[in-house]
Amino acid sequence: MWIYKIVLGPLLLAQGRTMRRTARRLAEAAGERTGVILAEGNQSELKLLFVGDSTMAGVGVQNQKAALAFQIAAILAKELGRSVRWQLIAKSGLNTSQAFEFVREQELLPADVIVTALGVNDVTSQRTSRQFVEDYEILIHELLRRTGAQFAVINGLPPLHLTPAAPQPLRWYLGRCAHLLDVHLRQWIAPQRNIAYVSLQWASNPKEMAADGFHPGESQYRQWADLVAETIINLMPKQTLENQAAR
Repeated sequence: MWIYKIVLGPLLLAQGRTMRRTARRLAEAAGERTGVILAEGNQSELKLLFVGDSTMAGVGVQNQKAALAFQIAAILAKELGRSVRWQLIAKSGLNTSQAFEFVREQELLPADVIVTALGVNDVTSQRTSRQFVEDYEILIHELLRRTGAQFAVINGLPPLHLTPAAPQPLRWYLGRCAHLLDVHLRQWIAPQRNIAYVSLQWASNPKEMAADGFHPGESQYRQWADLVAETIINLMPKQTLENQAAR
């Protein structure tokens, strides 16, 4: 990648500047960032903490109810038949290192499961795979420590090589960088029993993206929420779910 960066550097830099100047900027989704989705019965709440960048903040849809966090909580409440308390800590533009600093300033509620979505801004800020994974590990350990959570679900990087917002060859270059970060992220997660990885490579249809050609559209957020909710259910052992429900 260093060779491509050197050879294509002036063109990539010019295209990046033009993209930043002309890109359509969408607001983060409006609505509450904490809440409880009630379910019948006297079981204890399942507590979720969502942390991330613009995608976790819901850029691409109008309201948090159509974004990732709320939809995951709603699916789990329905599937598990228990109330779900959720908290969202997210901000557009954060890379993984900045997310750690941002989280340190926030009051975090207790959680059972952490869900994160980061990495695109690590690509655009040209951070190395080593920096990215090291900072991600620090962030996850901090979140688990502060919230008491036992499990984490980490979303991978999207297929940036398909995003229509970027011209070629910038689109190809960003896609290659995203792929490298994603590979190293999966390698770090693979041996860990309490952390699961969710691939975003399925999000390959530009027609389903938001109006800016960069963020997910409503149908993609819905499909994404289904995948993460299923991953949470599979990650948490049945005994753990039963013990939490009995508390």
